[in-house]
Amino acid sequence: MTAPRARAGVVSGCLVLMSLTLSACGDTPTATPEKPSLATSAEHVGGMDALVAAAKDEGTLNAIALPRDWAGYGALLDGFERKYGIDVRVENPQGSSQSEIDAVKRNRGRASAPDVIDVGDTFAQDAARKQLLAPYQVAAYGSIPENQKDPEAHWYNGYGGYISIGCDATRVHTCPQTFSDLVKPEYKGKVALNGDPTEAGAAFAGVYAAALANKGSFDDIQPGIDFFANLKKIGNFNPVESTPAAIVKGDTPISIDWDFVNLGYADEFRSKGVDWKVSIPFDGSFGQYYAMAINKDAPHPAAARLWQEYLFSPEGQNLRLEGYARPVLMDAMKEDGTLDEAAAARLPTVEGTTEFPTEAQSEKAQAKIARGWAKALSG
Repeated sequence: MTAPRARAGVVSGCLVLMSLTLSACGDTPTATPEKPSLATSAEHVGGMDALVAAAKDEGTLNAIALPRDWAGYGALLDGFERKYGIDVRVENPQGSSQSEIDAVKRNRGRASAPDVIDVGDTFAQDAARKQLLAPYQVAAYGSIPENQKDPEAHWYNGYGGYISIGCDATRVHTCPQTFSDLVKPEYKGKVALNGDPTEAGAAFAGVYAAALANKGSFDDIQPGIDFFANLKKIGNFNPVESTPAAIVKGDTPISIDWDFVNLGYADEFRSKGVDWKVSIPFDGSFGQYYAMAINKDAPHPAAARLWQEYLFSPEGQNLRLEGYARPVLMDAMKEDGTLDEAAAARLPTVEGTTEFPTEAQSEKAQAKIARGWAKALSG
């Protein structure tokens, strides 16, 4: 998904531990079960068994912007369908976070509306303020770090990663390791982003990382905008969106994207003759998380809530790991013994202590990008 898929967050080492099993919030049914569309937990529909039954009756889940090669979604989609017999329909697999929000608004009241979204958390925060999202606490809600969730459970981050530089070593003689490398003449016309940073989370994060690498800060993303404006001026910036197809064709031999995306590409493209190398730039280390949320007017409200439960179960979170994404419940699962240690060991090491922008800083940066990106890159 073109990130905008854009997406951002914070990791905390202090987690409130609790059982992560799907039954944790649903084994004590309420006396008067609510309709799934009003339920704020599995318990409120009568327990997990009742939620599963209601979701199976609906039979369908409308998802959007979930490419199978993104953060383990291929295995997650297959696993959910196999486990519950519910058909998952994915609209616009390569869509951005903004396109997801637009689809929620555009299709309000229609059977085709998205039931669930997966967006950068700044997009989720804005959607919550606009009252587009339903509050719902998954069983593992208490174990999600406080700075990774809405206190009213309208959204919560599910997984994340770090900005990285992917490079096709079959087409690029010496692959860049840092943002400072990207200005070298040998990379003329080669450096691409995964989408438009005004809409795509991954691209937005790429600009933020570039700011940190060029004396910017979480309060000042302008150096990142200036960096890409300069890349365009010297001819190194490639405006083509970096997609799997573009990479295989050789159109975007250097791609700034999430580490879980680039690492997945390295596996996927090996059989296609693409030697895809991945590095996390130490001069602009930037981590971000993506938020999961339910459309307030979801046409399949029970399936939407069951999907959330699945994503935050040990099974779902470990499938994130297999897709090189860092699950938000990683620390809690390590503590309670449910973490797939072998999959966790495959993650690249990030040096130092990575910090994250606050909600206010991210919103300020996003507004700055919205106002200044097109003008800066138009020259």
